Amino acid sequence: MSKVVLSILVNNTSGVLMRVVGLFARRGYNIDSVSSGVTEDSRYSRITVAVTGDDIILDQIKKQVSKLEDVKKVKELADDHSVYRELCLVKVRADRDDLQTINAIADIFRGKIDDISDDSMIIEMTGNQAKVDVLLERLKGYNIEVLELVRTGITGLARGSV
Repeated sequence: MSKVVLSILVNNTSGVLMRVVGLFARRGYNIDSVSSGVTEDSRYSRITVAVTGDDIILDQIKKQVSKLEDVKKVKELADDHSVYRELCLVKVRADRDDLQTINAIADIFRGKIDDISDDSMIIEMTGNQAKVDVLLERLKGYNIEVLELVRTGITGLARGSV
């Protein structure tokens, strides 16, 4: 089993994300991560999907997605020729004694504190999935309780001009 990240350029039309995701559901394929947004040209959106499977299944997925009406281009983003990022917002329990520790951990991962209240803080961090995972492990290592967590899923682009 291997994991691939697909960059799918689609017409920016109503329901296109549902049709792409629906194809995965109908075929019984599991999506590890999905993100979507408009591109530099508002006529198009880019859907980034991370999926795991064997080579036959992954090849079948690419072919079937390519056949959808609103799909313009399907591109596999190779690890060594692409940039992946994920946004994570994590709310942690924080009393006055924890503030410096939490801020120091966030700084190490180039995160920032977006909100602070009497008993919690929200950390924003952007990075690859491994970096986000390590941040969460470090917080646990300092016995900092994670109250809520949200991750956007992978988004990415291939390096170079093509």
